Amino acid sequence: MILHIDMDAFFASIEQAINPRLKGKPLIVGSRESRLHTVVCAASYEAKAMGIDSGMPSAEAFKICPNLEFVSADQSKYIWASEQIFELLKGYGFEAANASIDEFQMDIKDTPGPASLAQEIQKEIHQTFKITASIGIAKNSLLAKLASKINKPNGIAVLTPENLEQILAKVPAKKLRGVGPKTSLLLASLGIETCLDLYKKSPSFLEQFLGKHGLNMYAELHSTEHFDASKDDSETKSVGHSYTLPRASENTGFIRAWLRLLSEMVGARLRQQNLAARTIHLWLNGPEIPGFGAQRTLQEPTNDSYEICLHAQRIMAKTGQKMPKIRAMGVTCSTLSKVNYLPLFNEQKRREGLLKTMDKINAKLGDWSIYPAVIHLARQKS
Repeated sequence: MILHIDMDAFFASIEQAINPRLKGKPLIVGSRESRLHTVVCAASYEAKAMGIDSGMPSAEAFKICPNLEFVSADQSKYIWASEQIFELLKGYGFEAANASIDEFQMDIKDTPGPASLAQEIQKEIHQTFKITASIGIAKNSLLAKLASKINKPNGIAVLTPENLEQILAKVPAKKLRGVGPKTSLLLASLGIETCLDLYKKSPSFLEQFLGKHGLNMYAELHSTEHFDASKDDSETKSVGHSYTLPRASENTGFIRAWLRLLSEMVGARLRQQNLAARTIHLWLNGPEIPGFGAQRTLQEPTNDSYEICLHAQRIMAKTGQKMPKIRAMGVTCSTLSKVNYLPLFNEQKRREGLLKTMDKINAKLGDWSIYPAVIHLARQKS
């Protein structure tokens, strides 16, 4: 069984937890500091109840609610909270994984009373961070993620063989992970409107009309999933981070700033483990480029976040001259080796000294106490 934890209105909830004055009030988190010239990154449930949601221009949100509270996004807070929540979850002794900055998964095997475990996790998260989470439990990660959306906020849903078809019948197929606009139209033309319609189709039917993607969807819906517990953390194969934007964006500055942020997270983890990578992989997903992925192999391994980002941007350039709309992105480093070399050139020495100083400051004052300015400027470019 997979247990999927989806934080409720994550960015907005963190701001309300930090500032008690904001609790219980309609709040939006803006992607940049100008309250009337930005986009809503996140909305509290009080704001959602008024029809305000992610991706809406802030000026429109203020027309709906003139007394709306406003906070500009501070990614360092959200990353720190995400990392601390993940550490809390690992304390339960199950294999755990980051699904995104505000979603996590645990392989709870055949643990009896999974709903009780979910309640315990919800309680500990709330007591520790003063925020809530919704949890879904099912036989695989796709269905568990789907279940986590059913009883939001602060809800729990367990998909069992007895209730699975009843629940799938209520969920449109277009809501399923991996179903973009084109696939959604194709499914509709085949008479597949709900997840149950898709669930009942044979693998041969889905392969005939959707090819390999159809087979993958069938496997994701029907499989019983377990995480690989055989891997040894001392032999890390890859290091990566991903993020799903509240809404698809084609703003070049905003996308590149998030790309730098993900690269910083990956680089920091590599340096913590004294590793360097020769392969940089970039994954992008959006309505115009579903599941785009490509990689570059370097002559010399690196754990410099700036270099990782630079190569990721070069991979992104393969998508074309115009920035496509992007909903999710991920940066992964692989072909790893232990760092056992000394920098030869002055520029290399300067960069290594800078990185060591940054890591030392963050280790002393807390993660993300210091980071490249371009990450902070993400909210000013969205």
